[in-house]
Amino acid sequence: MAAIVSVKDLRKTYEGGFEALKGVTLDIEEGEILALLGPNGAGKTTLISTLCGITVPTGGAAAVGGHDIITAYRDARRLIGLVPQELSLEPFEKVINSVRLSRGLFGLPRDEAMIESILRKLSLWDKRNEQIKALSGGMKRRVLIAKALSHEPRVLFLDEPTAGVDVELRRDMWQIVADLKKQGVTIILTTHYIEEAEAIADRVGVITNGEILLVEDTAILMRQMGRKELRIDLKTPVEAVPPALGGYDLALAANGAALIYSYDTNADGTGITALLGDLSKAGLALADIQTKQSSLEEIFVGLVQQEGAQ
Repeated sequence: MAAIVSVKDLRKTYEGGFEALKGVTLDIEEGEILALLGPNGAGKTTLISTLCGITVPTGGAAAVGGHDIITAYRDARRLIGLVPQELSLEPFEKVINSVRLSRGLFGLPRDEAMIESILRKLSLWDKRNEQIKALSGGMKRRVLIAKALSHEPRVLFLDEPTAGVDVELRRDMWQIVADLKKQGVTIILTTHYIEEAEAIADRVGVITNGEILLVEDTAILMRQMGRKELRIDLKTPVEAVPPALGGYDLALAANGAALIYSYDTNADGTGITALLGDLSKAGLALADIQTKQSSLEEIFVGLVQQEGAQ
């Protein structure tokens, strides 16, 4: 599948010498959902702002739909919809007029059927004649999405789309994103919610200190970098891991009633069979056994910590 967004060695240095982007290279395929994960100040918003023409890069190049974001910025920007982090809306404007205005800013003719379709899909049609100031925070964020979609973009940037939104509305947003993907819209979102990336993203990009650490399919990332834990509940608590089990990567639970065994799912063998046999030889009686897959959050934290230690 062809890349609709192509970024090559993109850099942004502000006056004073701060490097917000340090040579970001990234290709985003048409029709995919890419989640950008990173701590505050990692460069997520700067990257989006640069691709959307809000911030001017100081080096490198980028193109959207084959249009350079500097030399053909009008053509590139026409393909882009942006939902910013901030709820920047005119409070006294009616919902439907606000969305109409956004479409008009791109020089497109009025299309009431298309505006109605967008508002209905975002559960805003019944509130179309309400002033924006009367809406809840979640509904205001839906208005931002409607405005971003009003000119029928092929690429949609969502900067922290579910920030400040309750769990129910967050899951509604996930469904909206999934529906947009079905329509062929390419979606790039930044998020602090790890479960958001796991739930809806085709690929995950990890960015920190202005650099991309990796970009990988979500499932492959979980499989390649995730570790599993085997929790062994003991019938009788122990004060320490028996010396005979010192060759295993074991940790003792705080209450002494369980042993935690970490193992790599990609290794030639897990070592579990040998461990269970040695547990019996050590005189430990098992009450229960459970396995747990490392979450994307644990993987993400580990990657950032590794980068910080270098």
